[in-house]
Amino acid sequence: MKIVILDGYTENPGDLSWKGFERLGEVVVYDHTEPKDIRKRIGDAEIVLTNKTPLTAETLTAALNLKYVGVLATGYNVVDVNVARERGIVVTNIPTYGTTAVAQYVFALLLEICHHVGHHNDAVQQGRWTSGRDFCFWDYPLIELTSKTIGIIGYGRIGRATAHLARAFGMKVLAYDLYGPSEELTLLDDVLRQSDVISLHCPLTEESKGLINRETIRLMKEGVILINTSRGPLIQEDDLRDALKSGKVKAAAVDVVSTEPIQEDNPLLGLDNCIITPHIAWASKESRQRLMDIAVENLTAFLDGKPINNVA
Repeated sequence: MKIVILDGYTENPGDLSWKGFERLGEVVVYDHTEPKDIRKRIGDAEIVLTNKTPLTAETLTAALNLKYVGVLATGYNVVDVNVARERGIVVTNIPTYGTTAVAQYVFALLLEICHHVGHHNDAVQQGRWTSGRDFCFWDYPLIELTSKTIGIIGYGRIGRATAHLARAFGMKVLAYDLYGPSEELTLLDDVLRQSDVISLHCPLTEESKGLINRETIRLMKEGVILINTSRGPLIQEDDLRDALKSGKVKAAAVDVVSTEPIQEDNPLLGLDNCIITPHIAWASKESRQRLMDIAVENLTAFLDGKPINNVA
């Protein structure tokens, strides 16, 4: 059984082990695969694992031996699942590995906005405290979260985990979800109007694309804080830039952007009140180990004839 991993580096840059897969077959790991090399590297493999390397209709059709595609992520839009179904290729994903990591990261971003820890550390290292007259100083208003309202848009596992942490900070939680009424949920317009902080946790769909735009920002409180650890295209970035420059949005922190890696002309670059990190909310070692374990379980279940977490 030949197992080809097309882009293993982001999952395992060297601090994890591929041994779980090695017990199941002959494993070939590539850190990265350029589009021109995809077909050649798949070759006659029966099993392929991919994170962001695309498996198009043409690629799947040409891979005559391919029986299984394991996506090393939750999102599986890199695979043409319709063609996979037509060809009888099972496709699986990893639905739950990053819940706690992403929820924690939301508050890493939010607390940086509230306290500017990095900036104040830099100021101390540069000697400003040493030369100061007072026993303390701060360059930005410091924000306390207790009694603030956080609006969570997308109330699945990560949204709920974020709500749990928010309540521990003494925050009031309002939640909206595109996919189902619940006694826990609030209308989107009310979430937008009432929240001091808005955190995005919904999947990217045709309905949710561009959800944060000029019109929805207009409904928000003056000075709202916006956090996005979900998908970049949920935000119309030009509209958010305008709102950040006007002060309508006090600050934003995004771990995802519309095109990744980020492009030099991205509208959110160069703003003092916008934090951008390189899609790392998911990437704690513990989270990546869970991803690895679930990926091995997925493949083991497939080989046993009882596939789990299959999307095709």
